[in-house]
Amino acid sequence: HVQLVESGGGLVQAGASLRLSCAASGRSLVTYTMGWFRQAPGKEREFLAALRWNNIDTYYANSVKGRFTISRDNAKNTVYLQMNSLKPEDTAVYYCAAAHLRRAWSNAGSADGYDYWGQGTQVTVSS
Repeated sequence: HVQLVESGGGLVQAGASLRLSCAASGRSLVTYTMGWFRQAPGKEREFLAALRWNNIDTYYANSVKGRFTISRDNAKNTVYLQMNSLKPEDTAVYYCAAAHLRRAWSNAGSADGYDYWGQGTQVTVSS
């Protein structure tokens, strides 16, 4: 199994930047596609970004494209989400997730396409 722990959330003003981290243990992330999702109160979990296990292919939701960047450091077994130009509507709990490489890349935008989840980290953006 893979254990995922997110960190880096907090309270920031609109326009600020944050970098979320997702540290993995249990197995190397080299053979896992990684994704970031978020969930705001009263809303469904929303896909944000995915980075394929090959560390080449990426996929972003339109709502964050150009503002958020997903990356990984395999040596540290950690995945990151750099978030720039934050808006109040970005306020949510942010989750990272891991999908074994046997999973179809075409499902990377769906929560059903992932095997493991972290517990989430709160991001609050004030106006």
